Amino acid sequence: MAEFWLISAPVDKSNQQLWERMNTVTTKANLSSNFKFTIPDLKVGTLDALVSLSDELGKLDTFAESVLKKIAHSVSDMMEDSEDKVQENLLANGVDLVTYLTRFQWDMAKYPTQQSLQTLSEVMSKQITQIDTDLKARSVAYSNIKASLQGLERKAMGNLLTRTLTDIVNKNDFVLDSEYLTTLLVVVPKANYVTWQKTYESLSDLVVPRSTKKIMEDSEGGLFTVTLFKKAVDEFKAKARDKKFAVREFNFNEKELQSEKEEMTRLAADKKQQYGPLLRWLKVNFSEAFIAWIHVKALRVFVESVLRLLWISQD
Repeated sequence: MAEFWLISAPVDKSNQQLWERMNTVTTKANLSSNFKFTIPDLKVGTLDALVSLSDELGKLDTFAESVLKKIAHSVSDMMEDSEDKVQENLLANGVDLVTYLTRFQWDMAKYPTQQSLQTLSEVMSKQITQIDTDLKARSVAYSNIKASLQGLERKAMGNLLTRTLTDIVNKNDFVLDSEYLTTLLVVVPKANYVTWQKTYESLSDLVVPRSTKKIMEDSEGGLFTVTLFKKAVDEFKAKARDKKFAVREFNFNEKELQSEKEEMTRLAADKKQQYGPLLRWLKVNFSEAFIAWIHVKALRVFVESVLRLLWISQD
């Protein structure tokens, strides 16, 4: 990142000579590239007002920078799949930030120079504060949707002991509405497949023969169903645990599974719907906040330069 300094110098007949001398010195020493940063004639006001405004502008400068960083972070967060394109979306008045700074022109329409310094400062402060307020509201709504969707996606990507079974099980995998029988889901490590097939029927006298079926497999193991009498469930779980088979707690509920599917679909649609408008808002308001921030800096340089001249003249 390039570093920029705003340097003020007294304006007099040798002003052009001063500019040329600074360029000569800094170019020889390869210290910097210099650009004129033109600040228009502004209403000075009283010494007391300038002192008070100097403190206010320092705080506003810091606040504006923090708002810009939050907007930039939000843009980066939204464009996580295209991080290399984030910088080209952070522009000021349609140009890159370096170009805007090095060709800075005071925006007379937004910040009329006939207004007092205090009024200009208040206009900039209100503008940046409003952007910050809107950013919080918009970001919270999008972040909540994104977090909820990521939570569901993580559940779908977990291992067989924890992942959601929405897209894995179906009604035909279970014995349902039986007074005596139930179907369990058992996670079996790959190395224990043969042992499972040989022993699952003997883990209880009340296991239905040949009732197991593998319905899902990942890199670590498989998810099997087994049907048995309800009164044998506790015994089966205990003996399965001894064999390193993990019985997963699960009750098939078609409505809940469908609801989970619909929730993921809804959240994905909401995220997609909000993505475009929010990214456009962020880009527009990054530009507005950056422009306001640089005007704050211009105002701050002007105020501090006038104060320095007044103090020098008093001495």
